[in-house]
Amino acid sequence: MAGVRLTMAQALVRFLASQYVERDGAEQRFFAGCWGIFGHGNVAGLGQALRQHADLLTYHQARNEQGMVHAAAAYARMRDRLQTFACTSSIGPGATNMLTGAAAATVNRLPVLLLPGDIFASRRPDPVLQQLEVPSTGDVSVNDAFRPVSRYWDRLTRPEQLVPAALAAMRVLTSPAETGAVTLCLPQDVQTEAFDVPEGFLDKRVWHLGRPLPDAAALERALTLLRGARRPLIVAGGGVIYSGASVALALWAQASGIPVAETQAGKGSLPYDHPASVGAIGATGTAAANALAREADLVIGVGTRWGDFTTMSKSAFAEPGVRFINVNVAEPDAHKLAGLALVGDARATIGALAAGAYRVPATYAAEVTRRAKEWDAEGERLYTLGHGPLPARSEVIGAVNAIAAPQDVVVCAAGALPGDLHKLWRTRDPKGYHVEYGFSTMGYEIAGGLGVRMAAPDRDVFVMVGDGSYLMLAQELVTAVQEAVKVIVVIVDDHGFGSIGALSRSLGGDGFGTQYRYRTASGIGLDVEGPQGDVLPIDLAANAESLGVPAIRVRTIAELREALASAKRGTTSAAIVIEVDRYEGVPSYGSWWDVAVAEVATEDGVTAARARYEKARRAQRAHVRPPA
Repeated sequence: MAGVRLTMAQALVRFLASQYVERDGAEQRFFAGCWGIFGHGNVAGLGQALRQHADLLTYHQARNEQGMVHAAAAYARMRDRLQTFACTSSIGPGATNMLTGAAAATVNRLPVLLLPGDIFASRRPDPVLQQLEVPSTGDVSVNDAFRPVSRYWDRLTRPEQLVPAALAAMRVLTSPAETGAVTLCLPQDVQTEAFDVPEGFLDKRVWHLGRPLPDAAALERALTLLRGARRPLIVAGGGVIYSGASVALALWAQASGIPVAETQAGKGSLPYDHPASVGAIGATGTAAANALAREADLVIGVGTRWGDFTTMSKSAFAEPGVRFINVNVAEPDAHKLAGLALVGDARATIGALAAGAYRVPATYAAEVTRRAKEWDAEGERLYTLGHGPLPARSEVIGAVNAIAAPQDVVVCAAGALPGDLHKLWRTRDPKGYHVEYGFSTMGYEIAGGLGVRMAAPDRDVFVMVGDGSYLMLAQELVTAVQEAVKVIVVIVDDHGFGSIGALSRSLGGDGFGTQYRYRTASGIGLDVEGPQGDVLPIDLAANAESLGVPAIRVRTIAELREALASAKRGTTSAAIVIEVDRYEGVPSYGSWWDVAVAEVATEDGVTAARARYEKARRAQRAHVRPPA
């Protein structure tokens, strides 16, 4: 039986508006709307359909295609991956602008639907404007670049192909194990072609998300390992938060005394002052967490993909007999570090492990308490350094943390700030910390903050961004103004790429090419203390003002506190710029990250750094021992 006759684009919009997800009895629409920038590749197809069906799927206008994907991914993360946006672009540069956003979403396992326009399927007007010509084949466009950064990719060359493609896309988008960017490439002629949409395709469809438990035998082996542990450590990743497992984890940690360290994505799994919380782990970890990691005999990873920052490039866990248990809904992550794989939902699996009624030895519990208290005192010291004449980044973080309410959210992504925030931000709510560090995308911050506030309009959002990252993608400030979405942007100005400057200096490179200074006779200068070329006269406050956001430059921590309080009382977005001392960093607390150093060089500093590198690499472990 023939269905309703619609263009492919009209059928797609109606399909998206009819998709719902359900978990734990709570049902909600999956797509909150569609971001888009129109061009010849989508204006007459999806553009027309979005206008015709504006009552079904809300359209949001963006300034940059990369930014709109970041906003969508941030929204999805804030909503525990149970809701997201579609994003549409024209062909050519509009499409490729979305590539970085797609990669960030996929790396971070966040669902985003990308709908780039594509070249004519008919190939009659060939080549069209913005078409990439490949002499050896006729079926390639720039959209093929999305293949490696998408969890599902398809090109629809006939309108009726929408039916199987859309259903496959939704399966991946709603899968906790497989989700990421999904790309459906839409040739501009096919978008406008009509077909008889099959009956039922446009009906309300609910995707039910369960809480699977691992195999019972695997759970019993894990409990056996746990019962034999003397110094266990839990590493909480983003899966704890997405699963809504924070309360279950807090109860288990309280009852068992097992300390909990957190990855960047997992920060907020416990309140910072929970008795079992020892803070951040890894290359940007706390003294407490990293010390416990070095001597842990059993490490239980919950919802972490074990990135190199978390494992300190596999040097964090030094106990020769250390074993791993990995709780993860994604099987590949569950098998990392040769761990005992518990493939299942984090909340459900934590409940099963907690039923084992394990309790750490009293001496270990006392050590955990002592280390946590020592770290809290160290954090307070860094918050109140009184450094001058320019303040330290840690003092800026302390001022923002003090003004933020427990439910408020800090957003960041790249530069020196994420490492300092990972150590120092005192998170009090599972959704209070939003740092995109899977891809650490420069330019994510403002667009991400926009998405966070749209997902949680009852929370204030503090976007902390360095000047280098700000200058890469500030345009979505205009979108925040247009959408009447309030974000408080704190721009930390250290005249360039502070994080890479510090890394370069530690590797003997003297920060080459990392400061924003005028070119001199010797080149672009080095990032060392002392006279260099003059600092570039960049007025970041004026820039933000020009984009429609009231802005102010402050010079002291006292002025910053006053400006933050004023911004929090306000009802519109605001930007605050403060200059910091780029050379006053937070200590590393014995952490290490594998960044290869030139094996031969003419600079003495590089040669010395290579020697330190060779020594540090001896601490790396293979982690291939069987779990039992």
